[in-house]
Formats: sequence, structure tokens, C-alpha cells
Amino acid sequence: MEALYHQTNRMVLETQEYFHNLDRIVGDDSEQINKEIQDRLNSISKNCEKLSIMLFKEPLAKRHNTKLKLDQLKYDLQHLQAGFRSYQFAKQRKKQDELEREQLLSRRFTATDSDNTTILIDHNLQHQQSLINVNNRTDELLNAGMSMLNNIREQGMSMKSTQMRIRNIANTLGLSNTTMRLIEKRVQQDKYILLGGMAVTMVIIVVVIVYF
Repeated sequence: MEALYHQTNRMVLETQEYFHNLDRIVGDDSEQINKEIQDRLNSISKNCEKLSIMLFKEPLAKRHNTKLKLDQLKYDLQHLQAGFRSYQFAKQRKKQDELEREQLLSRRFTATDSDNTTILIDHNLQHQQSLINVNNRTDELLNAGMSMLNNIREQGMSMKSTQMRIRNIANTLGLSNTTMRLIEKRVQQDKYILLGGMAVTMVIIVVVIVYF
């Protein structure tokens, strides 16, 4: 189980590095990286399922610490999946906006009189400006998604470090299992609060892009 855990944790770190290359690579290479990220997320998810089963075969003395490490892996996976979905949505929306803008610019105007021509041009100029605004908002969403992923990585590393310090302090002070469970419960609550805040933020951004 220890070997599978380290393998999965290494995959999480490598996947986080792949996210940093998404904005710098275009064309076929970009599609390849997207596929690689999706494959890695699927593999990490399967490994977490295997680890969950193997956890109950661990000795009772090791099971507590092993469960903490497994919970952290699942937490990292959830954040990576959420960030990747956000990135894909923003990328698809940007591609659609660019396609609509190209179609608009390539459209030929046929007017019966100068007044109709002016009205048609004004309407299409407004439409074009609207598309530009949407495109700008999509870029902001992409940047927000990448920033969120960076924060996820930093928070994950911070939480791992904090958990290690808590365990070391607990061993030094001889804290009871009940006290440790209370600490773990508070950590889990903090995770849910963070996830909820991120979800609300993403919903607000998507609503602004779609309806405004």
C-alpha cells in the first residue's frame, strides 16, 4: 500500500505541473496535454479507490495515519478535477466566441438603401463589441482558474505540512485519540468551507459570462 500511495502522490504533483503548461502550449500539443491530464486524473481516482480498500487491511496502529494521507490525496484529486473542468469550460467558451466573431466579420452586407445599411452596420458593431467583451471575460475566467490551481497546490502543501506538525506535536505531548479526532474534524470542516467558497465563486463567474 505504501508503494501505491507514493506512486499516486507523485502523479498528483506531476499533474499540477502539467496545469502550468496549459496556457503556454497551443495546437496539437495543447490537446495532447489535455488528454494526458485527463488520463492522469482517471488513474489517480482509480488508485484512490484501491487505497481505500487496502486501508482496512492495514494494522490498527498504522491505519489512522494512513487514512490521513489517503484523505489528503482525495482532497487534492477533487481540487484538480474542479480546476480542470473550469479550464475546459472557459477554453470551449472562448473557442465558440472566436468562431462567432470570425463569422460576423466575414459576413457580407447587402442593403436596399443607406438607412437600412446604417442600421445593419450599427447592429453588427454592437454584436461585435459584445463578443469582444465576452471574450475578455472568458480570459479573466481562464486566469482565475489557473490562479485557483496555483492556490490549490500551495494550500495542499501547507495542509500537508500542518498535518505533519500536528501529528508530531501530538506524539510529543501524548494527546489522546479523542483530541486528535477533534483536530481532524476541524481540518475536514475547513476543507469543506474552502470547497464551498470555490464552488460559489465559479458559479458567479459562469453566470456573469453567460448572462451578462
